[in-house]
Amino acid sequence: MYYHLHLLNEIFLTGQFDSGKNNCKPLEELLKKNEMQWDESRIIVLHYKLACVYFGANDYSHALTYLNLIINAPSSKIRQDIQCFARFLSLIVHYELGNEVLMSYQIRSVFRFLSNMEDLQGVQREILSFLRKTPNIFPTDVKKEFKSLRAKLLPYSEHPYEKRPFLYLDIIAWLDAKINGTTVQEEVLKKIK
Repeated sequence: MYYHLHLLNEIFLTGQFDSGKNNCKPLEELLKKNEMQWDESRIIVLHYKLACVYFGANDYSHALTYLNLIINAPSSKIRQDIQCFARFLSLIVHYELGNEVLMSYQIRSVFRFLSNMEDLQGVQREILSFLRKTPNIFPTDVKKEFKSLRAKLLPYSEHPYEKRPFLYLDIIAWLDAKINGTTVQEEVLKKIK
């Protein structure tokens, strides 16, 4: 398990999502069989990290597969932090896939989940506020709204107590990719350099 966790973390630290997703196949097989009898919390973490690798490699359908495993897990009280960001990432993936019909349902679902959480961080509140107004955003204003959200989230990424959510989801890199017309991988590699 630690080998695979470190392998996934190396992918995030180096920003090599495209080549890194090939290294995930053995872990995916282990998770399918669950011969190691890993507990549900560890499996959720591994599923989320796999989803992030596939997301960073623009392989949205594989990312969605792992996100759905988290979101539809029988006990949603385990790892609520990851449950929360899996829902955010799922929304982003549906946006990337152009699933506008599912977006309105997803937004309501994420909103319900977040409203049941007792301790929302500033990042989560900003994203929730953004989600509330997304149905009313004109396609011509999307880039402007992404810039606005980025400006609101950036101070949180520097705050010692509020920056933890960025470890789960590098939404700044995704927003930068949307604003600059690049990929998440390119934006992460720019940060690393």
